Amino acid sequence: MRFVTRRLMLLDSASLYFRAYFGVPESVKAPDGTPVNAVRGLLEFIDRLVKDHRPDDLVACMDADWRPQWRVDLIPSYKAHRVAEEHEVGPDEEEVPDTLSPQVPIIEDVLDALGIARVGVEGYEADDVIGTFTGRAPGPVDIVTGDRDLYQLVDDKRGVRVLYPLKGVGTLQLTDEAWLREKYGVDGPGYADLALLRGDPSDGLPGVPGIGEKTAAKLLAEFGDLAGIMAAVDDPKAKLTPSQRKRLDESRPYVAVAPKVVKVAGDVPLPDVDTALPHAPHDPAALDELAVRWGLGGSLQRLLSTLRA
Repeated sequence: MRFVTRRLMLLDSASLYFRAYFGVPESVKAPDGTPVNAVRGLLEFIDRLVKDHRPDDLVACMDADWRPQWRVDLIPSYKAHRVAEEHEVGPDEEEVPDTLSPQVPIIEDVLDALGIARVGVEGYEADDVIGTFTGRAPGPVDIVTGDRDLYQLVDDKRGVRVLYPLKGVGTLQLTDEAWLREKYGVDGPGYADLALLRGDPSDGLPGVPGIGEKTAAKLLAEFGDLAGIMAAVDDPKAKLTPSQRKRLDESRPYVAVAPKVVKVAGDVPLPDVDTALPHAPHDPAALDELAVRWGLGGSLQRLLSTLRA
């Protein structure tokens, strides 16, 4: 008996519409003059992804909170440089190009009218939604993202890989364990430890001073994981240089809290949604209205043809 397992594709939506925004000219506008380059670019991306990879299920994962307070409480510098405006209640406002922000609600309306599952959960980033869907998936998972943080979810045994756009989504780097080991010397979970030690200025993560990517990879190869490295700090016989031992010892407060910040959550309370890839629009009338209002033209028609096929 042959069992057919459904393939789930998870889109890191913000990562993709940011790329679409910068990849498609801002001269692409709706009839009223509103730029829709991110909207049309994202539709083109989804069309290409569905054509090339034929997922059975598709979820557009959203940032309901791009900078969750529980992460900031642990590491106050987390994404602090991206804050455009602080709010006492609710998420802080992220610095986003002026002509991109108005396009996000349009993207959401179009996805809903198409019937493509769209999931964001209050208090969590899209990465956490992706991590939870991945953990629960019974079959293979393709994660489409321009964010290397999600390399931590790569798992060959479960068929979890990251499709990382190099140029649009026509050229994707298929990231599996073999690729990770060749590039970084680690597996998926090891990538989270490497990122934590190395730090990431783009996310406001300080890392351990003096421990760059190559040193972090060597330490992980020597001691197995972050816990093994920190145990070695207390072992005078362990092969650590005096400066490494000192810096790791001084970084204990950071190392104690950073794993919860760096590792994607796997316990997000996901809503009950139909993730099946739609073959016809969920709301054809609403979609027609959106297509005319925002001048979505060929971008939308091509995606509809691909979904029907």
